[in-house]
Amino acid sequence: MKKTILITGASTGMGEATAKLFAANGWNVAATMRDLKQGAELSKIDGIKTYVLDVQNTESIDLAIKSAIADFGTIDVLYNNAGYALAGPFEAFSAADVQKQFDTNVFGVMNVTRAILPHFRAKNSGTILNTTSSGGIITFPLYSLYNSTKWAVEGFMEALQFELKSFNIKIKNIEPGTVKSEFEKNINFTTHPAYDAYAKKVQKNTLDGYKNAPTADVVAKVAFKAANDDNYRLRYAGTQQAGFVFFLRWLLPFKWYNGMITSSMEKEIKK
Repeated sequence: MKKTILITGASTGMGEATAKLFAANGWNVAATMRDLKQGAELSKIDGIKTYVLDVQNTESIDLAIKSAIADFGTIDVLYNNAGYALAGPFEAFSAADVQKQFDTNVFGVMNVTRAILPHFRAKNSGTILNTTSSGGIITFPLYSLYNSTKWAVEGFMEALQFELKSFNIKIKNIEPGTVKSEFEKNINFTTHPAYDAYAKKVQKNTLDGYKNAPTADVVAKVAFKAANDDNYRLRYAGTQQAGFVFFLRWLLPFKWYNGMITSSMEKEIKK
């Protein structure tokens, strides 16, 4: 029997690349998104069915899961991939901005995870993949809000793994660095007059890092490996860059590591 993966945020970027890779390797794919029009091309691929799912809407989550089980018979892997980034000095964001970022990146992950657990417990198996980002392990200037959501998911999943192990449910976090995808284009950058000069310089340097970044297909391959690993390994560096930076963060004194980030992100822009 074919295995089935349900992916949130599957219409673009890493979600889309992962859906295509799993389908190409014989999996059933429940590709979910807020707007089915964005997944029109995916729906034409054998093995992929698209479903409406908004991670902030529990009714849409329940319906998507029930529909996927009805269509495919089971769900073996949940991939919590939906998310976005707010960038800029923290003082520039309103309480509503903060709430929306956490509603999607943290509470959305919790909503979908909670909804799938009864199914996984009933079958005494299941895997939960999560796109947590290298920003869930390390931090970057101007991304304090985004970093805080990804660190929250890392902590949530690290703790959750203990209570799910007796049900043979595995948790695996995928932690990519910079990747060429729609994610970069959809970063919501906001500044504040008091931080304007610093913020524009740092954001320009940050976005320059995407120019030679790997594509979403690289992360999709890591997700496929994690989904097929029959172990309880928690963390997977999603790109070589992320793995190297994690190593440096472990190896170097914090002061040295911070200095490295500062020199890279805060360097003066050449005219």
